[in-house]
Amino acid sequence: MHEVVSLGSVNVDHVGYLSDDAVAALERQYDWLPVPGETTAVESVPKGFVDRLTEVSLGGKGANQAVAAAHAGADTAFLGCVGDDESEYGVCSGVGGHGVDVSDVARVDGPTGSAYIVVDESAENRITILAGANDAVDRQYVQPRLDTVRDASVLLLQNEIPSETAVWLLDRLADDPDAPTVVVDPAPAAGAEPLVSHDAVDVVVPNATEFHHLEAELAGFEGTLVVTHGSDLVSVAGPESFEVAPPAVDPVDTTGAGDVFTGYLAATLATGDDLRTAVERAVTAAALSTESEGVQPAVPDAETVDARL
Repeated sequence: MHEVVSLGSVNVDHVGYLSDDAVAALERQYDWLPVPGETTAVESVPKGFVDRLTEVSLGGKGANQAVAAAHAGADTAFLGCVGDDESEYGVCSGVGGHGVDVSDVARVDGPTGSAYIVVDESAENRITILAGANDAVDRQYVQPRLDTVRDASVLLLQNEIPSETAVWLLDRLADDPDAPTVVVDPAPAAGAEPLVSHDAVDVVVPNATEFHHLEAELAGFEGTLVVTHGSDLVSVAGPESFEVAPPAVDPVDTTGAGDVFTGYLAATLATGDDLRTAVERAVTAAALSTESEGVQPAVPDAETVDARL
């Protein structure tokens, strides 16, 4: 039995740290480039764009949040699919090296999912994703792993796997009195409407851009809504309503800070702490993660976060 199970995506990240002038040139050339802080899914990425992104690391919201939950001190498993290039990039060994159980990750034909991340001079990121093997996280993959999900204290879901898979799973959990607490990160926001409006979901964690996109659906959400605003206050609404300010930091890369937030939030809830403590711990971890480049290597450990608190 795991305290946290993250069912979602794992990606090979291609990252470019670019000047503001270079980012502006890309925006003029590629009208599909996301706005700062946004994640969008596309069918293909031009080679000329990829060539500007020279650093390679591991990411994916599902894997990132699992790594963050493990660093926060929770017994954590990641469920998802990798491609036949997994060993080339050391995907499972990389995620597993952070203390995450990856024994149920499946290997499928084709490439592992990928993300193309542009980071500007103010450390803001724009993320474009190609699904790759993440599209293979379907009902046939999830069904034999239902007991792993049901036995968890907290289930983490995102919108980088097929939404019909997530909805099918939520339907299975809706009438289960022993179902885990379900935390949903609705990114990318496009197509996340069925997730944030599902009765089985307990907590939704959008950033400000995602909240704006999903505001109509979230207006009827009866659970806990936790909205992050980058370096500004985190707003919590629902049975409890309050705000939490992040600590002051000197950011160099905000990529994945939202994943660190969500993973720490889930882990802290799973280990029995109250919501305010979980949000305070999560926002501190997320802020500290921005002081280093990358995502998974930048996740702070529990001792560092708790000492800062």
